[in-house]
Amino acid sequence: MSKRVLIVRGGWEGHNPIGATDVFIPSLEAEGFNVDIEDTPEIYADASAMSAYDLVVQCLSMTSATVDEVDGLRRAVAAGTGLAGWHGGIIDSFRASTDYLQLVGAQFAAHPHAAADRGRTDVEPYREYTVRFTEAGATHPVTAGMTDFDVLTEQYWVLADGLNEVLADCSLVPGDGDEWPEAVTMPVAWTRRWGSGRIFATSLGHTVDVLSNPAVKPLVERGMMWAARH
Repeated sequence: MSKRVLIVRGGWEGHNPIGATDVFIPSLEAEGFNVDIEDTPEIYADASAMSAYDLVVQCLSMTSATVDEVDGLRRAVAAGTGLAGWHGGIIDSFRASTDYLQLVGAQFAAHPHAAADRGRTDVEPYREYTVRFTEAGATHPVTAGMTDFDVLTEQYWVLADGLNEVLADCSLVPGDGDEWPEAVTMPVAWTRRWGSGRIFATSLGHTVDVLSNPAVKPLVERGMMWAARH
């Protein structure tokens, strides 16, 4: 029997939801998935439709969802449908929904600018940092065999809970003028169990270039495959 994946993409165009998800459609199809695409989360409220999916890949930045839509997603994941995503598409989706935040277990809080650029909208808040694989990541199916790598992109300040299994992290180091007094360890990639379902998320993925990075693309691909219904 073929597998089915639902890609839900939309929201803030700055994250290029179409281009970003298109990076992974060939990989999903090569793994035997039939791909369906929606541009709103309305389908989440349809229990019959959701029960047919083995995986949901969500790329919905700065959006909202109804109580029924969030409840439908929670129920689908708890029943075994996998959920995977990256960057703002999964951890900056439905900020007003505490039930969604509990489901995904992490929330984008900020991407600190250099002090001199704070408040500016014409300068990307990019930092160069090292993605480090944790002790758990060294043996986890998603990240086993992967090695630390450097990136130049947005660095997310993430609020997360203890249910997540962090596979990769980074240090968010204060620069001149930053208010926090010392380097803070931030999760970069993690997994989570919810009922019979699995969740994979990473804070990487601000641009298509980052998602296409040879160190990042396999991370997302393996995360999606791990999250899919088993």
